[in-house]
Amino acid sequence: MPDRTEHLLGLLLGTEEDWPRAFEELLRRLGPVRDGNGRDHALRTERITIEPFDLRSRPRYDLVIDRLAYWYYVPREWLKKVALMDDVYLLNSPFTFQSMEKHAAYCAMIRLGLKVPDTWLVPYKNPVDNARYAYTAARYNRPFDLDEVAEQIGYPLYMKPFDGGAWRGVSRIGDRETLHRAYDESGEMLMHLQASVEGYDVFARSLTIGPDSMVMRFRPELPMHDRYAVDHGFLSEETGAEVLTISRLINAFFRWEFNSCESLIVTRDGATSAHPIDYANACPDISITSLHYYFPWAISTLLKWSVFCAVSGRRPRLDLDTSNYFEVADSDRSYEDKLTEYRRLADDYFETERFHEFCATSLGRLGDLVRDWVASPAFDQLLVDTVRATYPPAEQDRFVAHFRGLLGLWVEDNAG
Repeated sequence: MPDRTEHLLGLLLGTEEDWPRAFEELLRRLGPVRDGNGRDHALRTERITIEPFDLRSRPRYDLVIDRLAYWYYVPREWLKKVALMDDVYLLNSPFTFQSMEKHAAYCAMIRLGLKVPDTWLVPYKNPVDNARYAYTAARYNRPFDLDEVAEQIGYPLYMKPFDGGAWRGVSRIGDRETLHRAYDESGEMLMHLQASVEGYDVFARSLTIGPDSMVMRFRPELPMHDRYAVDHGFLSEETGAEVLTISRLINAFFRWEFNSCESLIVTRDGATSAHPIDYANACPDISITSLHYYFPWAISTLLKWSVFCAVSGRRPRLDLDTSNYFEVADSDRSYEDKLTEYRRLADDYFETERFHEFCATSLGRLGDLVRDWVASPAFDQLLVDTVRATYPPAEQDRFVAHFRGLLGLWVEDNAG
């Protein structure tokens, strides 16, 4: 009998139930995994509870998938402890992803030469709740002209929180009146003003887990169940490679391994380019009622990356090798050559070649397993339960049929 190693994967969850059930069931169906040395690995999951903890206690987890600490401080501090002291592998790093803070992400990607729209940070509209604010503001806050800032950026533009998520507080600004109304309503939120990318061809959203990405056509103006279009050929090979590289670069740079990136694709004068506008999503949407057709890919990829990290003994790298990236950024390479080198650095961080080899040899049967599961009554029950928990009774039958059709299409497309 080969030796067997036990691994515990922790799920740090909020209100979501669909994808955790799917992840737990798939891992159970997968069973033991054998590595390249002939050693068997048994993996199981546990939903993490929130409670007091001793800083010297040893955690039982090999890996934690975090969907909660971006807003909840207690588990955030526990994650920092187990990363610093115990080498627990985390999706994502709590040190660079504490509060979905997009400002630093914009700054880093501008430094790396990506085509981020012009962006300004403006002070709070209303005083923050701090006794020292009035004194500091009186002495050091310089008056500024909001209209002048907007004119330098140019209309139309967007106002959005520097650390926002889920489209919270986002306003499209077309004139001075709308600008001041949105700023007045921002209250104590710290806001960015960002140039609008007008006349874009397509809105692409890429969900990246480890070194693998799924680039999807996203339609933000539609209801959530219709936002992800099932469209496999909406980007050229060259533009698709650019979007993939941007997504993996951002994640490798910040040690984010479960993240989504939004880019606007623009064609002007015969040249196509990708403009990343949002790429710091601490809790990317992977609900079955949002992703539908792409849900099996998301869950199976999350499973593959989690199993690989646990079985291979991958260790967290808390340090950011910014100098390696900035050396490329500050060179006289072309934009295309910089992307090529960034892709190499990202692949090195994610051990992309080793990961794909592991998937081929140790997880080769996962594709068939996922397809059979999605076609099973158990998966259909998960779908029905999720729809019932999400939509009012009068709409449930329609949405069950809608999602069954899309997931049935996925089964057909992945048959054989």
